[in-house]
Amino acid sequence: MPHFWGMFAYITGLTFLVVIAILFTQKINPENYAQVFLAGTTFKILACLAFMVIFLLKNKVEKGVFAGNFFYLYFLNTAFEVYVLLRNLRNQNLK
Repeated sequence: MPHFWGMFAYITGLTFLVVIAILFTQKINPENYAQVFLAGTTFKILACLAFMVIFLLKNKVEKGVFAGNFFYLYFLNTAFEVYVLLRNLRNQNLK
C-alpha cells in the first residue's frame, strides 16, 4: 500500500489530538466529557473521510483495497482511543 506511514501518522495524530482534548476537558469540566467525546469522534471520522477522498482523487490505487486498509488503521486507532479513555475513567472511579 503506497504511503502507508503517512496515513498511519495522520490517523494516529488525529487520535492523539482527540484523546488529549477529551482528557483535558475531563480535568477542567467533567460534565462536558460526553459531548467532547462525541464531537472529537465526529471530527476524527470526518477528517479521515476527507483525507481518504483526497487521497483517492490524487493517487491511482485500488479503491476497495485502499478503503479496507484505511479503515483497518482507523478502527485500530479508535480501539486504542476507547481503551485509553476507559482506563482513565476506571482509574478515576477508584479514587
